[in-house]
Amino acid sequence: MYELNESSFDPITFVLTGIPGMEECHVWISVPFCLMYLTAVFSNSVLLFVISTDRSLHEPMHLFLAMLAVSDLMLSTTTVPKMLAIFWFSAREISFDACITQMFFTHFSCFIVESSVLLAMAFDRYVAVCDPLRYPSVLTPSVIGKIAVAAVLRGFCIMFPPIFLLKRLPYCGHNVMPHTYCEHMGIARLACADIRANVWYGLTTALLSSGLDVVLIAASYALILRAVFRLPTPEARLKTLSTCGSHLCVILMFYVPAFFSFLTHRFGHHIPSHVHILLANLYVVVPPMLNPIVYGVRTRQIRERVLRLLCPTAEWPCPGCWGRC
Repeated sequence: MYELNESSFDPITFVLTGIPGMEECHVWISVPFCLMYLTAVFSNSVLLFVISTDRSLHEPMHLFLAMLAVSDLMLSTTTVPKMLAIFWFSAREISFDACITQMFFTHFSCFIVESSVLLAMAFDRYVAVCDPLRYPSVLTPSVIGKIAVAAVLRGFCIMFPPIFLLKRLPYCGHNVMPHTYCEHMGIARLACADIRANVWYGLTTALLSSGLDVVLIAASYALILRAVFRLPTPEARLKTLSTCGSHLCVILMFYVPAFFSFLTHRFGHHIPSHVHILLANLYVVVPPMLNPIVYGVRTRQIRERVLRLLCPTAEWPCPGCWGRC
């Protein structure tokens, strides 16, 4: 028993195989992933720069958007560089500690912090639509700061136990992981011991974090729709709903692929493994790429500020500015 317990803490090197069954296409697959990653880094960085430098954008919804951009940058930067190293250089080996670290930041930024921020944005829209007179007094800078701290603490509290749940397991030489990045259950399945604690912890935290967030977001939008349909004119209803359009797009881009991947991973055993892995790879790069683009296109203040950066000599607002640039 002593030898078994001690072996679980021996230095381990995992081997990430990439997308199983598609090894010959890795170089071609890497091209769109690299372009999407560069787009995600550039667009989120521009968004953060615009919001941080323009005091007129220091409003609750824009500050929540900045938090979302930070989370997206963390998610894509944690996973995509290693993915590209596998595709380009066959750099498949990763140490146990590096794998645990990647797992921590992937789940921390994606499934917990980003989900918490989307919930905060839903609360922002609820107050703005259903109780607009109290909006300035409810969403004060101190409240927004507390929400940010709560999202980070929530992520740390949920993601610290899996580190010890994985470190306690013996791996007995099983080190080949059919994936491009490390995730909790992918590591646990390599252990030569009972992993029911890992399974139940992962399922419980998924339901009580992202699952609970989805329920609360749905409840907030049910109340928003009830308030909208009480408005007297169709024009007022459409104008009010348009303020929630960007947030709804981001919610759908985040939760639909997440729950599809979660459900197919557990119940879709007839789906080939390379489809699971490809979907997981798209999930860590497509939403970070599209989120700032959606908000940049649909939010007038952000769109105009970005255009000022691209064309500083034009007069704003200016419908014909592109010709003058």
